[in-house]
Amino acid sequence: MQKVAIVGFGFMGQMHARCYQAIKNAHLVAVVDQVPANALKSLKKMGIETKVYPSLSELFSNEEVDAVDICLPTDLHVPVGLEVVAAGKHLFCEKPFAPTVEEGRKLVEAARRKRIYLMVGHCIRFWPEYQYLEAVIKEKKYGKLLSLSMHRRSSRPTYSASNWLQNPKLSGGAVYDLHIHDTDYALHLFGKPTAVTSVGTKDFSGWAHVFTTYHYKDIAVVADGGWNYPVKHAFSMGWEAIFENAVLDFESTKQPSLRLTAGAKAPKDIALKQPKVSSAGPVVGNISDLGGYLNELTYFVDCLEKKQAPKISTGAQALDSVAAIAAEVESLETGKTVTLKKS
Repeated sequence: MQKVAIVGFGFMGQMHARCYQAIKNAHLVAVVDQVPANALKSLKKMGIETKVYPSLSELFSNEEVDAVDICLPTDLHVPVGLEVVAAGKHLFCEKPFAPTVEEGRKLVEAARRKRIYLMVGHCIRFWPEYQYLEAVIKEKKYGKLLSLSMHRRSSRPTYSASNWLQNPKLSGGAVYDLHIHDTDYALHLFGKPTAVTSVGTKDFSGWAHVFTTYHYKDIAVVADGGWNYPVKHAFSMGWEAIFENAVLDFESTKQPSLRLTAGAKAPKDIALKQPKVSSAGPVVGNISDLGGYLNELTYFVDCLEKKQAPKISTGAQALDSVAAIAAEVESLETGKTVTLKKS
């Protein structure tokens, strides 16, 4: 049984708590939040009984913890992560991993020196529909993949504490906080592109919508992501994968959401088994289906149980995704194609 504490109990911390409820070899021993009363109120609504502390130091002084799960604003990931590593605890950190590659590298190196397991919450790598696509690509079930287009679109996030997501100095804007999901997935499937070309829309929240072409040999990969949609616009994510012999489409707002069109056959819906997560308590943020979060945290806890460092969504991989996003921002700012440096 792995004893886990969550730091930061906003919408993401609450999602993670619900997932730990469903993981048999995990026990949520405590929550750390700067407003304990609010955290206790949310825990009560969720039917979760656990302790709440106002600081990491008080947590470590009073509880035995195997791992810490950081669900804080992006600018706090590295300083709090370094505190966790210094205490000798394994670490799960939400995305985006760090504001810059240089800052993130400090945490990766600190974890390596102390032999701390470090995993970053790029949940799309664990999302059932995206896992299905990855398997189909590897199996070459429908021939070679010719092109992949991805999207992620949302109304403005108004659920963050003190509205930090809309502060580009804290969140990096939609390009860092929202669009990075698809950038990371492209890197997961194909490795680092040689270059990126991006155009987009900028407003008070930073780059609010981005359209990116990832330069790969023999495959076309593009993605767009933004949160400058009207308040009633439903969150949507999806992709279209064109193979030599078929097309696969995924659109989260449709049910069924996954469709195959192969050869001369009529389109066919594909049903995937979804992980079961407790529906107790409030659903905040823009995702109500927690399957990807459950899958990633189950994988993290299993790694702890087996005493094996995670191989998916590692700190080093997350640094590559931050580097790719930084290149996209450079392309947005300069209007030029930007070459990515080799790792």
